[in-house]
Amino acid sequence: MTKNLFQHPWLRIGAAILVTGGVGIGVYSAVAPKPMHHPAIAENLPPEALKITAFRSPTCGCCGVWIEHMKANGFQVEDNITEDLEGIKREHNVPDDLASCHTAIANGYVIEGHIPAADVKRLLAEKPDVSGIAVPGMPIGSPGMESGNIKEPYTVFTFDDAGQTAVFAEHHS
Repeated sequence: MTKNLFQHPWLRIGAAILVTGGVGIGVYSAVAPKPMHHPAIAENLPPEALKITAFRSPTCGCCGVWIEHMKANGFQVEDNITEDLEGIKREHNVPDDLASCHTAIANGYVIEGHIPAADVKRLLAEKPDVSGIAVPGMPIGSPGMESGNIKEPYTVFTFDDAGQTAVFAEHHS
């Protein structure tokens, strides 16, 4: 019976697709960058480094959840509700293609969007020569955007005043 099944061209093609997909997933799982966790960073940051000023729209609930995430991870958050979030983004030179639903400032760095607290702590500890970090949009599964077990992969980017960007961290499901 098995011999007869593989005589049909569409079954051979389907089997080839399944095998190729499985190999591709296996290879990607082996070589995909893993999120970096820096457990010792939090203990090394002085308390003043953990102060963050957040700006958000009065109508956005996920921003409040992100603020709670930051507080749960040791940050002291000043929560500013504003009708002029676009003005805040312009004032801090947030590139349009990196914009999200809230903007925060920590030690002079811009924190744009649903960035995990661990990435913010890493930024504050490493002090790179950038304007800030950003997660564009509102990826499902990022802090403040949790939705059960659904997690979209997303990237945290650095950016500078000239508009140059680079990958800071990658988060996979």
